[in-house]
Amino acid sequence: MPRSRDHATPSGRHLRVGEAIRHALVELFREGHFRDPDLRDVSITVTEARTTPDLRHVTVYVMPLGGQGRDGIVAALNREAPMLRGEVTRAVGLRYAP
Repeated sequence: MPRSRDHATPSGRHLRVGEAIRHALVELFREGHFRDPDLRDVSITVTEARTTPDLRHVTVYVMPLGGQGRDGIVAALNREAPMLRGEVTRAVGLRYAP
């Protein structure tokens, strides 16, 4: 009888992909090539990237340095999401853009 996997616990692959996405985002934030003026000259810390079991969705946890202006920075990141999605997909080499 095959063992069933508890889907609440991420596999090694999910952790590796999440960490690769986190590193790619850190590089993008470090370079700071954003169109949105709210993201210029802002230090953003990426604390975690959690993937779904099918690796099609990622939840990324970020925090601005010092915790100042969180809501504005999160809104600006949501506006930049399509650009970030494409850059992360190219950097990590994923089949689907999470």
